[in-house]
Amino acid sequence: MAVLPILTYPDPRLKQVSEPVERIDDELRAFIADLEETMRAGPAAVGIAAPQVGRFQRIVIVDVSGARRANPDHHGRMVLINPEITEWEGLEVGREGCLSVPDYTGKVVRARRITVRALDEHGRAREYRCTGYEARAVQHEVDHLDGILFLDRLVSRRADLFRRR
Repeated sequence: MAVLPILTYPDPRLKQVSEPVERIDDELRAFIADLEETMRAGPAAVGIAAPQVGRFQRIVIVDVSGARRANPDHHGRMVLINPEITEWEGLEVGREGCLSVPDYTGKVVRARRITVRALDEHGRAREYRCTGYEARAVQHEVDHLDGILFLDRLVSRRADLFRRR
């Protein structure tokens, strides 16, 4: 396994839309292991998307289990291949950061509850109902697959973008 280099804003590749995964095989699973190691090496990272390391396929990993903001009913480690958010409910503003935007955090409106369908790294269909911080993390990572950064969803660039200390 290896820690992969992370693309950082304003790299134009972060705006690229990712392609669906067509085949799940050992090579893809090895990449997912590297992607997860990269996420875990990041400061307080709870998620990562393949485009953040320059691979433009629809793959994300989310694991909020170590976060103090995580709700107790979280799902732990989720590998989401070709994820699709099929339901969402409620809205709330929350603060977000990103491995690809290391110097800033910002306030973003997200759905409070979502349902996401995806394949896992073994090609099995999964469906997760996520709430709170976990729902926010999944939405943030799925946005990366469509070339959207949290900067694009700020409530107000002037009032809701904060430099990290």
